[in-house]
Amino acid sequence: MREFSINKNDAGQRMDKFLTKAVPALPKNLMYKYIRLKRIKLNGKRCEISTKLSEGDSVQLYINDEFFPEKRDEAHRFLNAPKDIEIVYEDENILLCDKPCGLVVHEDESGEADTLIDRVLHYLYDKGEFDPDTENSFTPALCNRIDRNTSGIVICAKNAESLRVLNQKVKDRELEKLYLCVTVGIPNKKSAELKAFHRRDEKTKVVRVEDKSFPGSKTMITRYKVLAENKQSDLALLEVDLVTGRTHQIRAHLAHIGYPLLGDGKYGSNKINRALGVKTQALCSYKLTFRFTTESGCLEYLDGKSFEVKKVWFKDKFFQL
Repeated sequence: MREFSINKNDAGQRMDKFLTKAVPALPKNLMYKYIRLKRIKLNGKRCEISTKLSEGDSVQLYINDEFFPEKRDEAHRFLNAPKDIEIVYEDENILLCDKPCGLVVHEDESGEADTLIDRVLHYLYDKGEFDPDTENSFTPALCNRIDRNTSGIVICAKNAESLRVLNQKVKDRELEKLYLCVTVGIPNKKSAELKAFHRRDEKTKVVRVEDKSFPGSKTMITRYKVLAENKQSDLALLEVDLVTGRTHQIRAHLAHIGYPLLGDGKYGSNKINRALGVKTQALCSYKLTFRFTTESGCLEYLDGKSFEVKKVWFKDKFFQL
């Protein structure tokens, strides 16, 4: 028999959701069967898959040991990543990281061992704020993601309640994220709301953008404002607000209207990038503002607060502000 004591990070979950995370080797069909046969109990009594767990509860599992393989090495894999992260803001609930260009947020198809989430877990482990050996079903998690070659703010929830709140806030668009970028060419309009139609090619990983709707396309809306100009190099510093969130939206949309991002080899000009000595795209998610319009639980204190990346390499290199 195995037993789990429900802690604060486990509380509030349905029984089936908890078991899926706590015992991932247990197939769902068996989990439902074992609950029905009372081989899985809550506080020594029969339970349902929909039963909500409370802090202090005890879950007993009368099931084979094969469903509890030793996973210590896998659980501590994050220790292989560096623990170096740039912190924009941190408290007991959240961590705002300034992700550097070139670092992936999660492991992708490349199998990259060094990821932002593993760096964060390593950092929190060393601080004593996370230990996989004492958690049944929760791991600190990132609440937003940005591309490998985009730098800027990524949000990490350090506990389950914060993660639930932030995931809902992202879904309800109660977080305002602004980007800085550099365009090759200075837009004639100093501010505008752009609308186009977007579709990503899954084979080439390149986005197609058209002014009119086409099969499989989705609406794309981008707002921008010119903050500074470098007329000698024909560059502009833009602040961008994404109304929609499409793949490569800023890069593809600005390239579509004739102003590709500096350093962008996919939608821009490698000749210009080489001439200016830029090897990576000039794009940064630089500012985050919490604008809550609904209940925000343990994160209520963040409402109205803004956080900003202070050092943005391309702003300092090409513009005198």
